[in-house]
Amino acid sequence: MTRKHSAAQLRAIVGSVLLKAGSSPEEARTVADNLVLANLSGHDSHGVGMLPRYVEAVLEGGLKPNGSIAIKFDGGCLLALDGQRGYGQVVGEQAMALAMTRAQEAGSCVMALANAHHLGRIGHFAEMAVARGLVSIHFVNVQSRPVVAPWGGGDGRYGTNPFCVGIPLPGQPPFLLDFATSRVAQGKMRVAHNEGRQVEPGYLIDEKGQPTTNPGVVVVPQPGGMFGALLAFGEHKGYGMAVACELLGGALTGGGTWHRPADNQRAVINGMFTILVDPRKLGTQESFAQEALAFVEWVKQSPPGAGSDGVMLAGDPERKARRQREVEGIALDDQTWSEILAAGAKVGAAIS
Repeated sequence: MTRKHSAAQLRAIVGSVLLKAGSSPEEARTVADNLVLANLSGHDSHGVGMLPRYVEAVLEGGLKPNGSIAIKFDGGCLLALDGQRGYGQVVGEQAMALAMTRAQEAGSCVMALANAHHLGRIGHFAEMAVARGLVSIHFVNVQSRPVVAPWGGGDGRYGTNPFCVGIPLPGQPPFLLDFATSRVAQGKMRVAHNEGRQVEPGYLIDEKGQPTTNPGVVVVPQPGGMFGALLAFGEHKGYGMAVACELLGGALTGGGTWHRPADNQRAVINGMFTILVDPRKLGTQESFAQEALAFVEWVKQSPPGAGSDGVMLAGDPERKARRQREVEGIALDDQTWSEILAAGAKVGAAIS
């Protein structure tokens, strides 16, 4: 069973729990806004359902409230930053703010962010960039229990390792491509498990390496304490991109890669390798605007295919979901809601 909540209600509830968990009012507000925006955008996997895990990570000591970035190297338009296990929504915004300023000054910036707690929806950072007219490219790795099987493998060896690109389009909403390199995000399996749903074939293997449609295999321990795994999107191609995200987001940033047996720690540590470019400084601004818009219009003129309402661009589904959910509310299943209530109780936050 599900029930609808307004965005304002959820922001207040999440913020109150984060305050009790030790965050400053500003930090609590930033994280709550970010989680609710993910729900509004149609990505419940990265929304308020993450709150219970955040509380557990704080209580374990793997997530440090009120953290900020540390500058490890400042080469002007080349930055190495450390999130010091602070809330990713906060240290990620701090890192992007610094990198965007440098990109606007110099025309480009390469930023390596290590040791951020769960950054959430990476598209949020691309939205920050395109709002300032910048192109952004993001490679992210995940240090947590490995939940994705390599192509040709039979168990989890790495995380969902997101990839994201944001491109501003003059006079139009931006192109915003943001996806996990697994066939589907881990959080979507948590939502499906909480709702009691099976998922489509081709997403998962069980703890024995066999195909399954049960999302619980990557959410709760299976017999013997084992877990199943998600599959890579696009077979060997998605697997290859996931490895690139691990090597760039993990190894190159200095945050590290996953190469050890799984543990039960609740912290989710991300590294993010980001490239920012200002088209206005590149000398191609005029042709970029003309050619980008011409291509977008050309693509959208394609007649609807069978079973389709027509062509959309990356970013369109999220904008559509925001308009709809702002009016209709955000639906949460009873299991997710009970987990949020339990998280509040752990830190003494009364939720009504």
